[in-house]
Amino acid sequence: MIQYKAFQWLFFFYFYCFFGWCFESSYVSLKSGKLVNRGFMRGPFLPLYGSGAIMMLVVSMPFRDNILLTYIAGVIGATSLEYITGVTMEALFKVRYWDYSNQRFNFQGHICLSSSIAWGFLTILMTRVVHMPIEQFVMSIPGNLLFPVTMALTVYIVVDFTLSFKAAMEIRDILVRMQRLKEEVERLQRRLDVIIAFNNAEKQQRRQESEQSLAELSIGVRQRFVSLKESIQNMPSAYGEGIREEIAELRGRFSHYIDVQKSCREMLGYYKRDMIRNNPTMVSEKFKNVLEELKRIVSGEQREEEE
Repeated sequence: MIQYKAFQWLFFFYFYCFFGWCFESSYVSLKSGKLVNRGFMRGPFLPLYGSGAIMMLVVSMPFRDNILLTYIAGVIGATSLEYITGVTMEALFKVRYWDYSNQRFNFQGHICLSSSIAWGFLTILMTRVVHMPIEQFVMSIPGNLLFPVTMALTVYIVVDFTLSFKAAMEIRDILVRMQRLKEEVERLQRRLDVIIAFNNAEKQQRRQESEQSLAELSIGVRQRFVSLKESIQNMPSAYGEGIREEIAELRGRFSHYIDVQKSCREMLGYYKRDMIRNNPTMVSEKFKNVLEELKRIVSGEQREEEE
């Protein structure tokens, strides 16, 4: 059995990161009818594929002569890696970059039975078919050439991953900020509803408005201010000085919320927009509504509303 040096393991990892990017980007591009740069990073690398490939090679090494044990090792190893990666990424970024919630026999949406079964077969395919010619190719490259190439790739990938990690954390911060803003606008809207004195049918509608996007809520609040302005003009005696001062204070708060909303949009720079656009399957249980709103913003379906 060939023993790999550390830099050879590293090169295998980078190779399969690139191979995974080619495979997934081609699949998604053909499916969507447009070129899509899939993945977490800016460059043509998908770390999950590289990690999965290395994991398959490592766990199958003791069982190279036993196809059944190779399969079992692949199922256990790949499923564990997928679950740990999914949980870690969701904890860090507040979103899931893949989700099996719609699959039968899934666990927390991070893993599912059908995926685990497939991982076992992929481990056999990987170790007995795919890796063999790649291994021969890499071992044929002189160490004094492969080592500097691997080190150069390491520098590039570390920089790329660092920038991508920073962008993902900023997307998380935008989600948190927009969720808090949405809750503030909902509270402001409910207070306006009390002032306008909605009837029971309209109160039922307000319970449904919690599912509205931040942009839709903002439009609703604007409409309520217009309605209040007309009511005050038509029936000035119905609104005392205290109520008018409160309406003015609420209007000032709403203007501040609009400024915060605009700043959230401005924080969505080119790369953060690109990251969201290239990962259409990302979901978030806690920030579901605001994440969907961000997706609409980056796709151009939702334009910034004029004040």
